[in-house]
Amino acid sequence: MTQASAVPVFRYRAFISYSHRDKTWAGWLHRALETYAVPKRLVGQATAFGEIPARLAPIFRDRDELASATDLGRKVNEALAQSANLLVICSPNSATSHWVNEEVLAFKRLGRSERIFCLIVDGEPDASELPGRAAEECFAPALRRRLGADGALSHERTEPIAADARAGKDGKANAKLKLIAGMLDLGFDALKRRELQRRARRMAALATLALIVMAATTTLAITAMIARHAAVVASQAAERRQKQAEGLVDFMLGDLNDKLRQVSRLDILETVDDQAMSYFQSLPITDVTDEALTQRAKALEKIGSVRLDQGHLPAAMESYQASSKLAATLAEKAPADTTRQLAYAQVLAFVGMTHWYQGQLDAAQRSFESAQTVLQRAKPGAADNLPLQYELAIIDNNIGHVLEARGRLDEAIVPYRRMLTLSQRLVAVKPDKTEWAVKLGVAHNNLGKLALMRGDLATAIAEYAADDAIETTLSARDPQNNDQRENMLTVRAILGRTLALTGDIDTGMRDLQQAVDIATQLTKVDPNNTSFQDDLALYASQTGRLRRLNGDLPAAQALNAQSLAIFLALTKQDPANVGRQREFAEAQLEQAAQSQASGQTDAARRQAQAALAILAPLFVKQPDDRATLLATAGAQLLLAAVSDDARATRQLRSDALNAMQAVKSGGDDPRLRALQVEALLALGMKAEAQVVIRQLWGSGYRDAALLAVLLHARIDYPVNAAFQQKLLAATDTSTRQ
Repeated sequence: MTQASAVPVFRYRAFISYSHRDKTWAGWLHRALETYAVPKRLVGQATAFGEIPARLAPIFRDRDELASATDLGRKVNEALAQSANLLVICSPNSATSHWVNEEVLAFKRLGRSERIFCLIVDGEPDASELPGRAAEECFAPALRRRLGADGALSHERTEPIAADARAGKDGKANAKLKLIAGMLDLGFDALKRRELQRRARRMAALATLALIVMAATTTLAITAMIARHAAVVASQAAERRQKQAEGLVDFMLGDLNDKLRQVSRLDILETVDDQAMSYFQSLPITDVTDEALTQRAKALEKIGSVRLDQGHLPAAMESYQASSKLAATLAEKAPADTTRQLAYAQVLAFVGMTHWYQGQLDAAQRSFESAQTVLQRAKPGAADNLPLQYELAIIDNNIGHVLEARGRLDEAIVPYRRMLTLSQRLVAVKPDKTEWAVKLGVAHNNLGKLALMRGDLATAIAEYAADDAIETTLSARDPQNNDQRENMLTVRAILGRTLALTGDIDTGMRDLQQAVDIATQLTKVDPNNTSFQDDLALYASQTGRLRRLNGDLPAAQALNAQSLAIFLALTKQDPANVGRQREFAEAQLEQAAQSQASGQTDAARRQAQAALAILAPLFVKQPDDRATLLATAGAQLLLAAVSDDARATRQLRSDALNAMQAVKSGGDDPRLRALQVEALLALGMKAEAQVVIRQLWGSGYRDAALLAVLLHARIDYPVNAAFQQKLLAATDTSTRQ
């Protein structure tokens, strides 16, 4: 007898057990399974549970409320006996459902416990074991306990096989595949791989569909516009055609966009969005309903966000500004409508962010302040509107960034502190709201950055540690959330490099390496995400710097080579992004320092010149941006160190010193003072340098680069024991995981 023939034949491929309060999920799962076509290359393969079929139908789902009897009834018991698998939709609803529990128990009594598969849609597994959280339990008792020899549930625990459809977990698509893999006795990876192969084969058809949809949309739009100006008798037909066109646009911006993202066809996605953008631009903003205007504004905002993610800043700005015009019209019509005011403020914030990425500080500040004005105007009538308070916190964050980039640190601290207060209030109301907790972490990070620029390293590290604790907790709560993992790696890197400034280079290298490792994982999960790539490039270069200063030049060179390759591709893709241009120059500067350390003076000179060629125009445009100032001064000093022209060398050092001494605020920044010391000593101004060195010692600054400069100049620089005690006391107040 063959293995396949030894497997029982069942009428149903599966029985879906669910609480009728979860009937929407049951309907989705039933349709998803019965319409699923098994990849052809898998059909007919023999498994321990028989040959793999082409289809999963039929699936049994009880569509009627059960009677008030105490047993399941003949119909249900027969269906359970004739079902190869039991699929349980798990939620707090089903966990307390008598019928779900009885169905699981009955199926186990048939001897098929290993063929029970769970789909988590709400609640938490095993929450009933946690004090005060029993109401969150998603597994029925029969799922959590083994069946005893007497047919009753024992006290022995068991772990159900579960897929998790919740956002941030497996998601609906992967959860469905996990259930199917279990039903077919296949590995999830094997089925997922086949699905990806099938999806790739469908791309040509999908691309054709996109083009057809775009052509149809254009045709319908033109038809609608012509009909609009026709006789009154044709107005209803015109309205119908326009609704058809906008329905197609909704499809293009919704399902079609999602499918194209899944298969990484950003080229077609961009074409689809461009076509949708052209369609919206062809429509009037008069003689249409407010509902239609709201739809258009939201769709245009979505197009802008897609373009922003792709790094196409001018195109993103075009979309956001078109959305802003419509949102403004709606907001003016109903000044008391908080939802409309909030929508208008949000799109103004997007416009400001796009200006910010392009280095247009004046325009960015005007957009942020306009958004703030809209929200403050709406605030008196919506004092308890938490989303509005959250948006105000975001705007405070953005305005603070602009003021900081202008060198107006004393002014920036006002919106930063206001953001902290708002975020603390929001988190106190809803501690489990992830977005609000993230903003609380950002608020701590902002204050840490200002403390660093004021020369208060202990407070800076305490604030960064507070952010690190928040991000780490949130990431542990939702380990599948890649955006949250990115938040965590960013603050971990910032904390690490700041600790290195106090002389703790080992912890600094460890934290930065963790950031690099997480960024590497994220780029493998989503290779087209430019933000993840930017993280990897930036922190690989910064880790390389610490490796070099710690004497591990080969490791430093490998890390920085990786960084340069990524930055080269990113800056070609998005040349308008000034922040990324600066980071690329910083990586080139690190390459020059590595060449200098290995005795390759000519190479170091070329690399430092290349870095300065990028930084000089950025510095002219934003002379008060601290990161740009530090990078530019560092490039000038390194180029001077490897130059063989004495006159040019002195000029480079003088230019760097003058720029650093001209800062409007934040002159106590120890990173700035350390570069001043290097310039002063190289210019023979040792007495002036000694004054700055004493200030650095008082701040507890012990970056390895400064120690090397002082060692070369034979200047004693002992450990500041009092600062170390202050640092210990400050970090004790923060919870770092």
